[in-house]
Parts: sequence; structure tokens; C-alpha cells
Amino acid sequence: MLALPEHLRAPAERLFGDRLELAQRYTDLLAEQGVERGLIGPREVERLWERHIINCALLSDAIPEDAASLADVGSGSGLPGVVIAIARPDLPVTLIETMQRRTTWLEEVDAELDLSLEVVRARAEELHGDRDFAVVTARAVAALDKLAKWTMPLVADGGSLIAMKGSSAQDELDAAQKVLRRLGGDEGTVLRCGEGEVDLPTTVVHVRRRARATRKGDPRG
Repeated sequence: MLALPEHLRAPAERLFGDRLELAQRYTDLLAEQGVERGLIGPREVERLWERHIINCALLSDAIPEDAASLADVGSGSGLPGVVIAIARPDLPVTLIETMQRRTTWLEEVDAELDLSLEVVRARAEELHGDRDFAVVTARAVAALDKLAKWTMPLVADGGSLIAMKGSSAQDELDAAQKVLRRLGGDEGTVLRCGEGEVDLPTTVVHVRRRARATRKGDPRG
């Protein structure tokens, strides 16, 4: 078992509540199988809790409490989608991933942890016009201007794109303004979740889709 570091116990208990044991089981699955199955690098095992599990769980602070659905694009090993599903059992979560070996892993995790996830093997663009979600998330997928083209058409009118980013978040947001406007998004904001609570806060870009925004391929537009 990859023990939860003591300095992360308080935020972990806040974020996961009585489902912290599920988070521990997911972390252990990643630690035991992640490297062998090409899901994480060898150096990531020892820092799974700090760099990945808590980092992703903090994203849930930016998700509206009344959100009706969430899709995680490019879910990979389940970061952040599986973590959010553990932290927010009230929220239906869809994992969108293109690679078969990764969707197989995600389905196995869903069965093992009984999370009631929807796993979809597809590129995000293949779902444009067919599916939309109250919240769309992504982590380490692409620069924001490119990511927005894949994800904003999946965001329901009035919904949000919440993308995990690093230190260049504001620069990416500034560079993506033209694309965001064209896709019906607002100017967006950069949020730092967990500041004062953890050593490595989670930086996210939050873009809200205007209600009744024109949607490519949507007859309402």
C-alpha cells in the first residue's frame, strides 16, 4: 500500500470524506500496475498522492455543486476523471479516451471500485454535436487554444471548461482569447485551488460557455 503522507491527510479527508479508502485503493492500483501498463512514469509512483491524486482532487473545488454531468477528455490513467468520481459521487462522470489499452484500464478500475463511470473510446471531436456536459475537464492534453477546439463544443450552454494547467496558465488563456470567443466561451479566469492548504496548489483555467452560444453543427445555431 502506498501510504498517504501525513501532511496531506487533512486535505485528503476534506476532499474525499468517507470515500478516502476508495482513493487509497485507486492510488494502490496505479502504484501496482501503472508503470507496467504505461500509464505513469516510474518516478511518479512515490509521488502519486501529492503530484496526482490530491492535485486532481483539488479540481473538484472549482466544479459547481449543482453540476449535472462531467466529461474528462483524454482521461488516460483516470487523472483527473476517476479522482473526481471518487470525490464527487453525486456527479455522473464520463471518461473520453482514444487508446484501447487505456479504456480497458479505466473499465477495470470502474469495475474494481464500483464507480458507475461511463468510459467512451473516442476522440473528443467525434462527439461534437452528439453529446454535451455541464463540465468538461482535461489535464496535460494540449495548449489551451488547441484544447478549446476539442472541448468547448462538448460544453453545454451555460456550462464550464475547467482545464488543469501549469505556471503558463495565464499566458495560454491570453493566447486563446480569439478561439474562446469564436467557440462561445467567456474570457476565462485562472484559479489556484488549495492555496494555503497544500504545498502545490492546483492551477486551473475556468472558461464558461455563454448560454445559447452558437455551436458548430447545432441546428439551434
